Amino acid sequence: MVVGVYLGIADYAGEFGLCVQILFCIYVLWTNYNIINHIQQQTSEPGTECKFGDSANVLRSNIEQIYGDFPSKDGCPLAEGEITDIADGTMFIGLQRYQQQYGSPYKLCFGPKSFLVVSDPVQAKHILRDANTLYDKGLLAEILEPIMGKGLIPADPETWTVRRRAIVPAFHKAWLNHMVGLFGYCNEALITNLNTAAAKNDAPSGQSGGKIEMEEKFCSVALDIIGLSVFNYEFGSVTNESPVIKAVYSALLEAEHRSMTPAPYWDLPFANELVPRLRKFNGDLQILDEVLTDLIDRAKNSRQVEDIEELENRDYANVKDPSLLRFLVDMRGADIDNKQLRDDLMTMLIAGHETTAAVLTWALFELTKHPDKMAKVQAEIDQVCGDRTPTYDDVKDMKYLRLVVAETLRLYPEPPLLIRRCRTENVIPKGGGREATSIRGMDFFISLYNLHHDERFWPEPNEFIPERWETKYVNPDVPEWAGYDPDKWINTMLYPNEIASDFAYLPFGGGARKCVGDEFATLEATVTLAMVLRRFEFEFDSSKLAETNVDIMDHPQDLDHAVGMRTGATIHTRKGLHMIIKKREVA
Repeated sequence: MVVGVYLGIADYAGEFGLCVQILFCIYVLWTNYNIINHIQQQTSEPGTECKFGDSANVLRSNIEQIYGDFPSKDGCPLAEGEITDIADGTMFIGLQRYQQQYGSPYKLCFGPKSFLVVSDPVQAKHILRDANTLYDKGLLAEILEPIMGKGLIPADPETWTVRRRAIVPAFHKAWLNHMVGLFGYCNEALITNLNTAAAKNDAPSGQSGGKIEMEEKFCSVALDIIGLSVFNYEFGSVTNESPVIKAVYSALLEAEHRSMTPAPYWDLPFANELVPRLRKFNGDLQILDEVLTDLIDRAKNSRQVEDIEELENRDYANVKDPSLLRFLVDMRGADIDNKQLRDDLMTMLIAGHETTAAVLTWALFELTKHPDKMAKVQAEIDQVCGDRTPTYDDVKDMKYLRLVVAETLRLYPEPPLLIRRCRTENVIPKGGGREATSIRGMDFFISLYNLHHDERFWPEPNEFIPERWETKYVNPDVPEWAGYDPDKWINTMLYPNEIASDFAYLPFGGGARKCVGDEFATLEATVTLAMVLRRFEFEFDSSKLAETNVDIMDHPQDLDHAVGMRTGATIHTRKGLHMIIKKREVA
């Protein structure tokens, strides 16, 4: 049965070919051989990294539940359904369907792997904050280790503690203030590019302006921003293409691919030599490693050691290299090991680039669907900053635009899932679902998409309503959830965080391992949207709408939708965001 499941997946994702199907068979046979021989192996100590015996113990409990009618050790029902429900590129939609049927948490099995899927804010708070020391990144770390090494996202708890202490000070107020100007600089190339597209006047009949695919443009400007802000490197991807840029996208695609692949075939003997995509990926990764190593060496060779207070008081307007790398290298007592810096930088490159590009794409999609909200946003931009590059204070003043960014992240969380693994057995509270036992070695999906689209926490959850963030909401039917309170953020922060929503809204995660770049990303998205929407008008390309019977106003989860959705590390469009762009007439 397990072999059939994995070959079915390999067939479904036909890009792998026969050699990978063979590798899947070898992997499954090898896995089951080890399970048979080691199922009685003693598990490792609670609180330490999980070993094979811990995974085998979870597998044994699943087999007993599924085939032996034993009671579930974790107390969760097993989700049943067609594999295509979660294998068509919209896994988070499949998880939502199961949540509506089984509640939270429920169990999902892929061959020998299983996950408890959490879709409740009380339970999410327990895992991410209250009992966070009992969990690690588990499967996510295994998937990303070849790409990000021990960077901040996949790092084990011990490494994470050290690296977070080094990295967090780099995102200080003076640096963020300077970065807002850098965002404006990077967007100038985008504005020039969009002007050229608008002037083409190649729109379909009945429309005026030029054709453009905006998802690709947002990806390019986000990459340029990360390059300059993190390593002081000019990618110039809005206007150019190079082997380095291609290598970046290869790493992004591979990270997405691995996040969606049930079995790590890349760990099998000879896989990296036999599988063409792995050979290409390893070559691209070598290109990136050489670039990062060169940048690290340059920064170290010009190192100027200072205390954190001195670094924070630098005059960034007159600093030749204001990058995050410069801060990490110059900080007194910093770990300047090339491998650790490389892992940190690669993590920021991938995590910081793709997520912001996705937010920008979906924000433009929703605003184009809602002309009244677009008009409100543009009026605010006109009033606050007009044609000049926005400042940090301007971003704070563009409140409605920030609400648009927040609402976009609610509808399209980036990423839609968080992954954890239990290190020490504990009890997950009932919340609005069921109480469950978290078994050591069990992997978890915390479904942000489910949390953000649950009508118990967000009335009209599928509607784009930026104004919702100004109104308090509580639900007496879920007494353990404190509700959403705008007073906890609206006058003091850039966006509504997990505290304001009591973990029903997790745009940047929550708890100790929350994203350190939350303010950076919010500022970047706000500045980019302000500069683009001030200068241009958008409408959907009618020639693309004519290719489908699905209304553009319908949810993009439909596979035939003109924009569509697919997921990897983040939620992308399936078909691109094809728009007609024209210059905006401003009085």
